[in-house]
Amino acid sequence: MGNNLQTPQERIFAIDALRGFAVMGIILLHNIEHFNYYSFPQTDSPLLASLDQHLWDLLFFCFSGKAYAIFALLFGFTFYLQSHNCEKRGEDFRNRYMWRLVLLLGFGFINALFFPGEILVLYALLGFVLVPVRHLSDKVVAWIAFILMLQPLEWCKVIYALINPEANPQQMIYSLSDVYPQLGGDSLWEMIKVNFVTGQLASLNWAWCYGRVFQTASLFMIGMLLGRKGLFRLTEATREKVLYFWMRVGIYALPTAVILYYLKDFIYSQTENPFLKTTLQTIWNSWYNLAFMLVIVSAFLLLYWINQGKIQKILVPYGKMSLSDYVSQSIIGSLIYFGYGFEMHRYCGTTYSLLIGITFFLLQLAFAHWWFRHFKRGPLETIWHRLTWIGKKKS
Repeated sequence: MGNNLQTPQERIFAIDALRGFAVMGIILLHNIEHFNYYSFPQTDSPLLASLDQHLWDLLFFCFSGKAYAIFALLFGFTFYLQSHNCEKRGEDFRNRYMWRLVLLLGFGFINALFFPGEILVLYALLGFVLVPVRHLSDKVVAWIAFILMLQPLEWCKVIYALINPEANPQQMIYSLSDVYPQLGGDSLWEMIKVNFVTGQLASLNWAWCYGRVFQTASLFMIGMLLGRKGLFRLTEATREKVLYFWMRVGIYALPTAVILYYLKDFIYSQTENPFLKTTLQTIWNSWYNLAFMLVIVSAFLLLYWINQGKIQKILVPYGKMSLSDYVSQSIIGSLIYFGYGFEMHRYCGTTYSLLIGITFFLLQLAFAHWWFRHFKRGPLETIWHRLTWIGKKKS
């Protein structure tokens, strides 16, 4: 699996491994968050309380806002691959792609029944932005992605707050706390009903208010551009260019992330208006997460290519069935932590939840390795693929 050098037609295992790494980060975060049900037991042990806090900070530092960003980046790259392959066959992928997004929306709705805060619905809706930009020049797409990454809506809020310093408008119409009674209750049906409506509205409301909509759309386009430039594929012909590019990305992104990290508290401390402060936090955090994500991606890919995937290749099967991983973790996670299931939110703080998450990840990883010894695609990936190409005649 260690594809240090590839032919242009080979599957890019480094990207599968990177996607698996992102899903691993997501599952660990979701476990310590109790799948967005922020209910935790009290502990009388100062040592355990300290460990809980340090592990919480560490996991959020490493993965919060970064794992999802990797996922978004690779979503755009996958669109490029599929569209490019269709164009080589003389086919237009546009209609198939939009149908594929509708199918993803369906998977997202299923996932939302169990997890208030899932991202598939957001990705399915925002994925349509790639349709009108797919044939634009690299320069135009880069400028659109750049403007979106600047968070234009948040800068409008900054101007509004400066003009109206006393203003503090309510941004969150729907809140995840609205679903807490049902998450902690013992009725599966009541939990499903509130998750599907209020939980999903709260998730989308949060994404809109805290910069995820613009950043995700931008990352989709950046992923597509990186695919166009061949910067995710290491071949004999592109080796020098690809390695040099990702080395430069890491060299520039690391000091940028450090500067943004250490300046954020100073920037926030200079702002008293809560609306303005929240807005600046959204802008600053999105930039910081982008820089940190690029550090992770560059380091991961360079390590994979230089060492021929000797370590990271274990994540390849896991990344190849990321949709199945993501949906199944929501279903099982809700059973573990919510009131209708085992109610482990009553007993597990961060440390114990992290141990559950690690065990959960290892079981999913073992299942993925077993599955791909017998099948070509993951369970939900197979359904998604077959429905995407339904009605297409085999050549």
